[in-house]
Amino acid sequence: MSSPCCGFLAQYTHHHLVAFLLTFFSYVLLHASRKTFSNVKVSISAQWTPSVQNASSPAFSPGETWEEHNLFADSDGATLFLGVLDTIFLFSYAVGLYMSGVIGDRMNLRYVLCFGLCGSAIVEFVFGTLIEWLQFYNIYLYCGLWVLNGLLQSAVWPCVVAVMGNWFGKSGRGFVFGLWSACASVGNILGAFLASSVLKYGYEYAFLVTSVLQFAGGVVVFFGLLTSPKEVGLCLESETGLRPVERDADSHRPLMSDEEDEEGSEEVCDGGYYTTRQGDEELRETPKAIGFCQAFCLPGVLPYSLAYACLKLVNYSFFFWLPFYLSRNFGWKEAQADRLSVWYDVGGIIGGTVQGLISDFMGKRAPVLAVSLLLAMGALVGYSHSPPDQVVNAALLATTGFFIGGPSNMISSAISADLGRQEALRGSQEALATVTGIVDGTGSIGAAAGQYLVSLIESKLGWMCVFFFFIVMTGCSIVFILPLIVTEIRAMWRDRRARTHKL
Repeated sequence: MSSPCCGFLAQYTHHHLVAFLLTFFSYVLLHASRKTFSNVKVSISAQWTPSVQNASSPAFSPGETWEEHNLFADSDGATLFLGVLDTIFLFSYAVGLYMSGVIGDRMNLRYVLCFGLCGSAIVEFVFGTLIEWLQFYNIYLYCGLWVLNGLLQSAVWPCVVAVMGNWFGKSGRGFVFGLWSACASVGNILGAFLASSVLKYGYEYAFLVTSVLQFAGGVVVFFGLLTSPKEVGLCLESETGLRPVERDADSHRPLMSDEEDEEGSEEVCDGGYYTTRQGDEELRETPKAIGFCQAFCLPGVLPYSLAYACLKLVNYSFFFWLPFYLSRNFGWKEAQADRLSVWYDVGGIIGGTVQGLISDFMGKRAPVLAVSLLLAMGALVGYSHSPPDQVVNAALLATTGFFIGGPSNMISSAISADLGRQEALRGSQEALATVTGIVDGTGSIGAAAGQYLVSLIESKLGWMCVFFFFIVMTGCSIVFILPLIVTEIRAMWRDRRARTHKL
């Protein structure tokens, strides 16, 4: 007799594995490039300020050093501008997500994904490497490039979530997406490792390495990714839904397909594969993509979007500012701070997978999120009082990442896929990328506002007030999904009472 684990895995083919790995590593490479900027902030700040203000150059360097690098008079001005760049990136990223989600539901997902990966890689190369090689420093050029980078990167996440939603049904989605959503954290770890490895040669080489890898990943995705099971003649539900194929309903067809039905023919799912049958029967209409406003009004989309805005603010503040905080607050070297910061992502990987599996067993997502976020508030209090010991700091970071990164991964992946495949969409299935763009776009608006606030609060009040701000935002994320938490707990209670009466 086969084990439940083997039975669970037996429903998937090698095509599912390829789709999983290609979407996973495409976002790993994107996040590795994105993480590079936060890992080299100290070096960039030193390069933008006069050599007499930093230790990156000899004390008595020529006077032209001031003229060439005089973007800011001191490190405080450079730090504030780094926060502005984070805000610019996230606002443009948020705007792009709203647009790219709609585009992804109407165009070939592979083309949109490849365009975002390769285009972003080129912009990052220009921003971090080419400008440094040419010694051409300009505030407006930096801002313009980072706006373009945010727009290009926004094309990636809705597309990879939509592809995963096409290949993997709701059965086991919490575990599969929880495991898969570790791609961002793995990318952060890879980015930190690559940046710290080449930082001694100059921060421009960190951008060079990650941008080249990202561009290569975009090329592999273009030639290797299949966006839905239909492209290889597989039925989605018979392979991933663990229930019989429904021949008379079109509600379980894949979201996207490169091929259109031929006239006078009808596709029939037989034995797990699509076959074409000629006949006089009227063809089923192809599901149309849902409108942006309709997607925003779907049940659960607005509460989860607002909750994610608060949660992503906290999560991305750790993403953008953690190495900088460790280096400035504890006096550790930049390479040490980069390596230590990966423990936050390790906690997020474990948290997303474990909490996704628990939500699958419970059949509900919101109660799991609520418990984790309540514990996250306590973890933030604990980490704000971390002693200057790297082992203790790493343990507290992993705990904080488990309770903050886990819920963040769930909302951005599994819950977004649930919202994009809910019952209200029967007959108009092409909404997964749009819904994902709305949730992640709203989250990015909150994160964008937060990055400037973090730099402002830190400069005026100190890091302890920054952590208090994080605790308040985590509490707000619970408030926004409170109606959903109450509804799901009541449903669980009714189901339990019904089972008790049957016994």
